[in-house]
Amino acid sequence: MKQKLQAISGELKTQFKILGSCVIVFWAVFIVNKFLFGSRLNTLGILPHYLIGLRGILFAPFLHGSFYHVAANTLPFIVLGWFVMLRNIKDFYFVSFMSALIGGVGTWVFGRPNSVHIGASGIIFGYLGYLLFRGYFERSFVAIAISLIIIITYGGLIWGVLPTRSYISWEAHLFGFIGGIVAAKLLAPKT
Repeated sequence: MKQKLQAISGELKTQFKILGSCVIVFWAVFIVNKFLFGSRLNTLGILPHYLIGLRGILFAPFLHGSFYHVAANTLPFIVLGWFVMLRNIKDFYFVSFMSALIGGVGTWVFGRPNSVHIGASGIIFGYLGYLLFRGYFERSFVAIAISLIIIITYGGLIWGVLPTRSYISWEAHLFGFIGGIVAAKLLAPKT
């Protein structure tokens, strides 16, 4: 029993370190960008339809336009990211990668011309897609229960995939969400 508790404690510490490190990077990049570069690093985001804009697939998740933007992304990133890594920490890395890649490429291809897309919300929507569809693809009691918890607590986020406000990258939300669904399908146990 003691060994099991130590293992769980060690796992929680590792999860906390990973999520905490990511959040520290988000905030550090925001502060440095804002106060040392006058937010000029935001031009490294995804620039749809321009070849140079593809670099944003790598940089966009770490860039945020305002204090409110980075603050609004922090809690959902921590909560949904933690739910993603509950079964296996490797899932967190894979879902993050797929959400950033598919979300970034989709935004680059279908994004509004003359726009710059930044923020971690594409990855957050990837976590949402993964968690909602993991229950569907996996069909285990635990996965379905987690999907239901996510629907109840974060289901309202789904409206973010629709073009509601011009300053919100619904494209990153939509394609990040699709990236999460693809990750859920790929990580589902083969039967």
